[in-house]
Amino acid sequence: MSPEKTSQVKEQRLREKLLPEIEEFKASRSSLQLATKSASGVPNASYAPFALADDGFYILVSDLARHGTNLKESSEVSVMLVEDESQAKTIFARKRLTFDAHASIVDRETEVFTKGVAALSARFGEMIDNLSVLKDFNLFKLTPHHGLYVKGFGQAFSLTGSELLDVDWKRDGHHGGAPKVEAEIAEPA
Repeated sequence: MSPEKTSQVKEQRLREKLLPEIEEFKASRSSLQLATKSASGVPNASYAPFALADDGFYILVSDLARHGTNLKESSEVSVMLVEDESQAKTIFARKRLTFDAHASIVDRETEVFTKGVAALSARFGEMIDNLSVLKDFNLFKLTPHHGLYVKGFGQAFSLTGSELLDVDWKRDGHHGGAPKVEAEIAEPA
């Protein structure tokens, strides 16, 4: 088998193993961490309960919340889903999924609004039905465009593509340049 074909087979095996795990991890989380910024660039860390649909993540946020105002002023947001501290093997390598996303406010008079509220309501019940009719609450759709899934030490995977289905093992650390020596892909634990 050619080196290129071998690489493709390994990438496919990695994708087949990792993508279901990532989907399970997303489904196991109820809230996501948000990093937003104001129009003047002041950062803010917050969180929101979320529902995942086929076209992105949905959150319902009040204008009274700082991150609600920030999302209206700047559509670029960083999002993180993170393993609970009590479930982590080590506090230094909690499982997490981070992604850069575009936040867009969803018009109340659209099918997308109905879809997003229904997804949130299915997950969180009557509270969503009550909040979604309040005028200061806005539904935002978060559309990821780049992600990073970290399983533990030495197990960081870049996620790209239109649905974040393209997986690349970050053998050079989370942020480094290209590796100097190509390492053989080992099966992740």
